Amino acid sequence: MLLINLCIYLLIDVGEEQEGLDDGPDFLSEEDRGPRAMNVDLEMDATLQVDISDALSERDKVKFTVHTKSTLPNFKQNEFSVVRQHEEFIWLHDSFIENEDYAGYIIPPAPPRPDFDASREKLQKLGEGEGSMTKEEFTKMKQELEAEYLAIFKKTVAMHEVFLCRVAAHPVLRKDLNFHVFLEYNQDLSVRGKNKKEKLEDFFKNVVKSADGVLVAGVKDVDDFFEHEKTFLLEYHNRVKDASAKCDRMIRSHKNAADDMNRIASSLYTLGTQDSMDLCKFFLKVSELFDKTRKVEARVAADEDLKLADLLKYYLRESQAAKDLLYRRSRALVDYENANKGLDKARAKNRDVLQAETSQQLCCHKFEKISESAKQELIDFKTRRVAAFRKNLVELAELELKHAKVRRGRPGLDITALSGLQTPGWF
Repeated sequence: MLLINLCIYLLIDVGEEQEGLDDGPDFLSEEDRGPRAMNVDLEMDATLQVDISDALSERDKVKFTVHTKSTLPNFKQNEFSVVRQHEEFIWLHDSFIENEDYAGYIIPPAPPRPDFDASREKLQKLGEGEGSMTKEEFTKMKQELEAEYLAIFKKTVAMHEVFLCRVAAHPVLRKDLNFHVFLEYNQDLSVRGKNKKEKLEDFFKNVVKSADGVLVAGVKDVDDFFEHEKTFLLEYHNRVKDASAKCDRMIRSHKNAADDMNRIASSLYTLGTQDSMDLCKFFLKVSELFDKTRKVEARVAADEDLKLADLLKYYLRESQAAKDLLYRRSRALVDYENANKGLDKARAKNRDVLQAETSQQLCCHKFEKISESAKQELIDFKTRRVAAFRKNLVELAELELKHAKVRRGRPGLDITALSGLQTPGWF
């Protein structure tokens, strides 16, 4: 509950009560209808609907079947599917970032790279230690690890679908030619991962961008709205980052408690299967009670992971995308001011005046264009995040209450279960 109180800050600066907030995203829904993405916009246009209908894991690669339904005239068919890999999602995201026409928009954050190494390593270690376990212990642990792997797999699919849904819902990005190629072209896009040289170039670009960001951050904005947003988003991003780290520690504590209970339950089960005496029956019953408590702790960790941790991680990335938008606008403002100074100098010296005027007009046009779209983008971002946090925090609170009721009733059920046994005299 302490973490939920911390997250309440994430709803500050909401302004007036907004309508339609109950239509916010349901991150990583628990429904058994397969891995479907969450709608992170308040409204979806029925003319273009995108989802990931299937996914297949092949060693280090995941192949996503992207399914599209559209009534737009740009597409040859109304319904079609293509197979895409993670690198092709990154290519699409990078194409948006590199396009100057989209400098005034919040580019939906790229989905994280699929990472199943930890789960595969656990499964491998389990296989190596099969000989030291009973058949029941091995089957139980294998089922748990497979469930963990499946949960990570579904989460990976969902995050990739979120990216596509955000693009499809955007009034400008949805018209992008590369996006249409990504959705409709039924052949391999021949996109490869970046090599070491390209990664090094990206690293230096980020260093230069960070240094430049420090310089432009000190420039006073001419518009109070953007000055407020710049201050707010910096604080907001840091608070989300802090909340995300604390949420991960909280979930890890629940998982550690569940793992400890699992080990205790397994040890008691082993003792209970040694003989048929009353003491062994007692051990079996206590093992069963520990296992039930373990399931509750594991369920708590899973709910907090799905309803809060994933939400925080997503909006940590999207708030960074919003900060990047403000950086591009600040950079355009600085360029515009420098162009004005250059024009004044050119007129004073009566040299290259036409060139300076052209440069000043281009910088002015770019700055005004970014400012025009950026304001609406930031307003829409506030609407989305408020809806998402409100919905998920309410649902998480309801789940926490449900788990608290189970915990409260657990001691009575345990005592009732144990009282029916003939407890060994020395207990």
